[in-house]
Amino acid sequence: ARTDFFEAFKNYDEAGDPRRINCLKYLVLANMLTRSKINPFEGQEAKPYENHPEIKVMTELVDAFLHDEVKKFEKILEMNRKTIMEDIFISKYITELLRTVRSQVLEKMIKPYTRIALPFISKELMIPVEEVEDLLVSLILDGKIKGHIDQIRQILILESRRGDGSRKFLALQKLTEELGRLSTKLRR
Repeated sequence: ARTDFFEAFKNYDEAGDPRRINCLKYLVLANMLTRSKINPFEGQEAKPYENHPEIKVMTELVDAFLHDEVKKFEKILEMNRKTIMEDIFISKYITELLRTVRSQVLEKMIKPYTRIALPFISKELMIPVEEVEDLLVSLILDGKIKGHIDQIRQILILESRRGDGSRKFLALQKLTEELGRLSTKLRR
Protein backbone atom coordinates (compact mmCIF):
# COMPACT_ATOMS: atom_id res chain seq x y z
CA ALA A 1 0.00 0.00 0.00
CA ARG A 2 2.88 2.37 0.83
CA THR A 3 4.34 2.01 -2.64
CA ASP A 4 0.95 2.53 -4.29
CA PHE A 5 0.23 5.65 -2.23
CA PHE A 6 3.70 7.00 -2.98
CA GLU A 7 3.30 6.42 -6.72
CA ALA A 8 -0.16 7.99 -6.68
CA PHE A 9 1.19 10.97 -4.74
CA LYS A 10 4.03 11.47 -7.24
CA ASN A 11 1.68 11.22 -10.22
CA TYR A 12 -0.88 13.60 -8.74
CA ASP A 13 1.91 15.97 -7.73
CA GLU A 14 3.35 16.01 -11.26
CA ALA A 15 -0.12 16.66 -12.66
CA GLY A 16 -0.80 19.40 -10.09
CA ASP A 17 -3.88 17.53 -8.87
CA PRO A 18 -5.07 18.49 -5.36
CA ARG A 19 -5.66 14.80 -4.57
CA ARG A 20 -1.92 14.56 -3.95
CA ILE A 21 -2.54 15.83 -0.40
CA ASN A 22 -4.84 12.89 0.43
CA CYS A 23 -2.38 10.44 -1.11
CA LEU A 24 0.40 11.90 1.02
CA LYS A 25 -1.72 11.58 4.17
CA TYR A 26 -2.48 7.95 3.31
CA LEU A 27 1.19 7.28 2.59
CA VAL A 28 2.06 8.59 6.06
CA LEU A 29 -0.70 6.46 7.61
CA ALA A 30 0.52 3.33 5.78
CA ASN A 31 4.09 4.01 6.91
CA MET A 32 3.04 4.15 10.55
CA LEU A 33 0.76 1.11 10.33
CA THR A 34 3.63 -0.98 8.96
CA ARG A 35 5.95 0.34 11.70
CA SER A 36 8.27 1.86 9.13
CA LYS A 37 11.01 3.98 10.64
CA ILE A 38 11.35 5.96 7.43
CA ASN A 39 10.02 9.49 7.65
CA PRO A 40 8.18 10.13 4.37
CA PHE A 41 8.84 13.86 4.73
CA GLU A 42 12.59 13.36 4.39
CA GLY A 43 12.17 12.58 0.68
CA GLN A 44 12.40 15.43 -1.79
CA GLU A 45 8.93 14.70 -3.17
CA ALA A 46 7.07 15.16 0.13
CA LYS A 47 9.31 17.73 1.83
CA PRO A 48 7.55 20.77 0.29
CA TYR A 49 4.23 19.65 1.79
CA GLU A 50 5.51 19.11 5.32
CA ASN A 51 3.97 22.34 6.60
CA HIS A 52 0.82 22.25 4.45
CA PRO A 53 -2.20 22.88 6.73
CA GLU A 54 -3.80 19.49 5.93
CA ILE A 55 -0.49 17.65 6.32
CA LYS A 56 0.86 19.39 9.44
CA VAL A 57 -1.06 17.08 11.82
CA MET A 58 0.29 14.02 10.02
CA THR A 59 3.82 15.46 10.25
CA GLU A 60 3.42 15.81 14.01
CA LEU A 61 2.01 12.28 14.31
CA VAL A 62 4.97 10.87 12.36
CA ASP A 63 7.40 12.68 14.62
CA ALA A 64 5.76 11.30 17.78
CA PHE A 65 5.55 7.85 16.17
CA LEU A 66 9.21 7.77 15.16
CA HIS A 67 10.29 8.81 18.65
CA ASP A 68 7.94 6.35 20.40
CA GLU A 69 6.21 9.13 22.29
CA VAL A 70 2.79 7.61 22.88
CA LYS A 71 1.59 10.43 25.17
CA LYS A 72 2.48 13.07 22.59
CA PHE A 73 0.87 10.94 19.87
CA GLU A 74 -2.38 10.67 21.82
CA LYS A 75 -2.34 14.39 22.62
CA ILE A 76 -1.98 15.25 18.91
CA LEU A 77 -4.86 12.89 18.10
CA GLU A 78 -7.04 14.43 20.80
CA MET A 79 -6.27 18.03 19.82
CA ASN A 80 -6.94 17.32 16.13
CA ARG A 81 -9.69 14.72 16.45
CA LYS A 82 -12.15 16.66 14.28
CA THR A 83 -9.63 17.20 11.47
CA ILE A 84 -8.46 13.58 11.54
CA MET A 85 -11.91 12.04 11.83
CA GLU A 86 -13.22 14.09 8.89
CA ASP A 87 -11.23 11.83 6.59
CA ILE A 88 -13.23 8.61 6.48
CA PHE A 89 -10.27 6.53 5.29
CA ILE A 90 -7.96 7.71 8.07
CA SER A 91 -10.67 7.47 10.74
CA LYS A 92 -11.05 3.74 9.94
CA TYR A 93 -7.45 3.11 10.93
CA ILE A 94 -6.96 5.41 13.94
CA THR A 95 -7.70 2.66 16.47
CA GLU A 96 -5.25 0.30 14.76
CA LEU A 97 -2.66 3.07 14.50
CA LEU A 98 -2.93 3.84 18.21
CA ARG A 99 -2.59 0.13 18.97
CA THR A 100 0.54 -0.02 16.79
CA VAL A 101 2.13 2.92 18.61
CA ARG A 102 1.27 1.49 22.03
CA SER A 103 2.65 -1.93 21.07
CA GLN A 104 5.86 -0.38 19.84
CA VAL A 105 6.30 1.61 23.06
CA LEU A 106 5.35 -1.42 25.16
CA GLU A 107 8.01 -3.58 23.49
CA LYS A 108 10.69 -1.01 24.35
CA MET A 109 9.35 -0.45 27.86
CA ILE A 110 9.57 -4.12 28.92
CA LYS A 111 13.02 -4.82 27.46
CA PRO A 112 15.08 -4.36 30.63
CA TYR A 113 12.73 -6.44 32.78
CA THR A 114 12.27 -10.12 33.51
CA ARG A 115 9.04 -9.38 35.40
CA ILE A 116 6.84 -6.32 35.18
CA ALA A 117 3.49 -5.51 36.73
CA LEU A 118 0.58 -4.92 34.37
CA PRO A 119 -0.76 -2.02 36.51
CA PHE A 120 2.63 -0.30 36.11
CA ILE A 121 2.44 -0.66 32.31
CA SER A 122 -1.17 0.52 32.44
CA LYS A 123 -0.15 3.65 34.32
CA GLU A 124 2.73 4.38 31.94
CA LEU A 125 0.64 3.93 28.79
CA MET A 126 -2.43 5.53 30.39
CA ILE A 127 -4.73 2.69 29.36
CA PRO A 128 -6.73 0.12 31.35
CA VAL A 129 -5.00 -3.08 32.53
CA GLU A 130 -7.33 -5.08 30.24
CA GLU A 131 -5.97 -3.23 27.20
CA VAL A 132 -2.40 -3.81 28.38
CA GLU A 133 -3.14 -7.51 28.69
CA ASP A 134 -4.69 -7.56 25.22
CA LEU A 135 -1.61 -5.85 23.73
CA LEU A 136 0.72 -8.27 25.52
CA VAL A 137 -1.24 -11.30 24.34
CA SER A 138 -0.98 -10.06 20.74
CA LEU A 139 2.75 -9.42 21.08
CA ILE A 140 3.31 -12.87 22.62
CA LEU A 141 1.26 -14.63 19.94
CA ASP A 142 3.05 -12.69 17.20
CA GLY A 143 6.39 -13.81 18.67
CA LYS A 144 7.53 -10.24 19.29
CA ILE A 145 8.03 -10.90 22.97
CA LYS A 146 8.79 -14.17 24.72
CA GLY A 147 7.01 -14.68 27.98
CA HIS A 148 3.68 -15.30 29.65
CA ILE A 149 1.16 -13.43 31.74
CA ASP A 150 0.37 -14.40 35.32
CA GLN A 151 -3.21 -13.16 35.42
CA ILE A 152 -3.67 -13.80 39.11
CA ARG A 153 -0.69 -11.66 40.18
CA GLN A 154 -1.10 -9.37 37.14
CA ILE A 155 2.51 -9.58 35.99
CA LEU A 156 4.28 -10.28 32.74
CA ILE A 157 7.04 -12.85 33.14
CA LEU A 158 9.57 -12.68 30.33
CA GLU A 159 11.72 -15.62 29.35
CA SER A 160 15.28 -15.24 30.49
CA ARG A 161 17.62 -13.97 27.82
CA ARG A 162 20.41 -15.71 29.70
CA GLY A 163 19.06 -19.05 28.51
CA ASP A 164 19.93 -18.11 24.95
CA GLY A 165 23.42 -17.07 26.03
CA SER A 166 24.07 -20.30 27.93
CA ARG A 167 23.03 -22.35 24.89
CA LYS A 168 25.47 -20.36 22.78
CA PHE A 169 28.15 -20.87 25.42
CA LEU A 170 27.55 -24.65 25.41
CA ALA A 171 27.70 -24.73 21.63
CA LEU A 172 30.99 -22.80 21.66
CA GLN A 173 32.33 -25.08 24.37
CA LYS A 174 31.50 -28.18 22.28
CA LEU A 175 33.08 -26.57 19.22
CA THR A 176 36.26 -25.82 21.18
CA GLU A 177 36.43 -29.41 22.47
CA GLU A 178 35.99 -30.81 18.96
CA LEU A 179 38.65 -28.48 17.58
CA GLY A 180 40.97 -29.57 20.38
CA ARG A 181 40.41 -33.26 19.50
CA LEU A 182 40.93 -32.55 15.82
CA SER A 183 44.12 -30.63 16.56
CA THR A 184 45.41 -33.53 18.68
CA LYS A 185 44.68 -36.05 15.89
CA LEU A 186 46.44 -33.87 13.32
CA ARG A 187 49.59 -33.64 15.45
CA ARG A 188 49.94 -37.43 15.60
